[in-house]
Amino acid sequence: MTFLLEIVKLGLSNLRRHALRSLLTALGIIFGVAAVITNAAIGEGSKREALAQIEALGAKNIIIRSTKPPESASGNNQRRSWTTRYGLTRMDLAVLKEEFEGAEAIVPLKAVGGQVLRENLRRTSQAFGTTPDLKRAANLRVARGRYLTEEDLSENALVCVVGHEVARLMFPFDDPLGETIGIDSKRLRIVGVLEPVGIAGGAGGSLVGRDLNMDVHLPITTANEVFGDSVFRATSGSMSSESVQVSEVYVVAPTRDEVMQYAQLVTRVMESRRPGLTDVTIIVPYELLEGAKKAALTWNLVLTFIAGISLLVGGIGIMNIMLASVTERTREIGIRRALGATRKHIVWQFLVETGVLSALGGLCGVLSGVTLALALGWLVPRLHELPLVGESFKADAKLPTALTPWSIMVAFIVAALTGLLFGLYPAVRASKQDPIVALRHD
Repeated sequence: MTFLLEIVKLGLSNLRRHALRSLLTALGIIFGVAAVITNAAIGEGSKREALAQIEALGAKNIIIRSTKPPESASGNNQRRSWTTRYGLTRMDLAVLKEEFEGAEAIVPLKAVGGQVLRENLRRTSQAFGTTPDLKRAANLRVARGRYLTEEDLSENALVCVVGHEVARLMFPFDDPLGETIGIDSKRLRIVGVLEPVGIAGGAGGSLVGRDLNMDVHLPITTANEVFGDSVFRATSGSMSSESVQVSEVYVVAPTRDEVMQYAQLVTRVMESRRPGLTDVTIIVPYELLEGAKKAALTWNLVLTFIAGISLLVGGIGIMNIMLASVTERTREIGIRRALGATRKHIVWQFLVETGVLSALGGLCGVLSGVTLALALGWLVPRLHELPLVGESFKADAKLPTALTPWSIMVAFIVAALTGLLFGLYPAVRASKQDPIVALRHD
């Protein structure tokens, strides 16, 4: 124990004697550890955000969506109006309910209206007739008021629940509860406001194809009886009409373990009714969730490997400096050997120096990496507020970061081992110095 303490004291004393050189030598380790931790934090943060967005769609859901086929979009540009019929029908919905009686829920959505209006405010309609089960299937939360009820369906009630952005844009200074909005020529009373849905953009938003915060939900019975199947929209001076009986259907599997089995059965049922699925798209969030996890793992490994190159460079720097130190301290080695130090003592002396150097570099790298990761997560959303350069950044820009214990531990351990491994050769070379030759060295 006394021997080890003396060796450690001697190693620290030599490092203090050349403090600037020690710092410059450790920079490679510091940058390498900081890069590993920062890259891992960025990768983990991005992964968690993508997974949360996909998870928000419902991990037990299979979403069947009516999709306008490409040939429906083509046609004579000179025509002033036309009607396109495509997508799911009520018969398809009835078949799904019959085939999947064991499903936790089967929830239809039906798009209605061309515009959502309030006084002089107009927005392209994102109004959908649906059932109360959508709240559970799509993980919706009501901020104020209530959601749709079975009584609303049975009475064909002219009521609706609006998304967070609809309430904010159309009622900036008023409480929307109890107020009315127009969907085309129909007036509906607002009975509830949804909490913000965080998948307006990114992986989740790209799957949904719209900002869910702009949705308006009304009873599907009202959608069928009051609005009908045709939706008229004015675009570029012409009027278009689309006839879709059912826009989307959520099939909710009983458990996550049965999601993929249900997805295969749903695909078979739909392909038997619509060969080629030309006007229907089937989305399985759970499948995308697993794919996102694998992609994120691969991305983390790639980032960590790239950052690990910095550790390798740091290790080479340590070896270079320690080899120079061996030459510089040849006479010291000779004196120690003459006073009875064995080769093992000399090896330990140099290994302790490289070990302490790499360990301190690893600690500084950990502090730098943690600080940088937290700073990036805080700074990026505020870049648009900076003078002069703020206009170059979007107000919603963000760089999610998430520190992981494994990245900190692995980076520090690898840094310490790198110093020891690259310090081993100089230590062995120092121990093999001939004491007589070393004593003659100037």
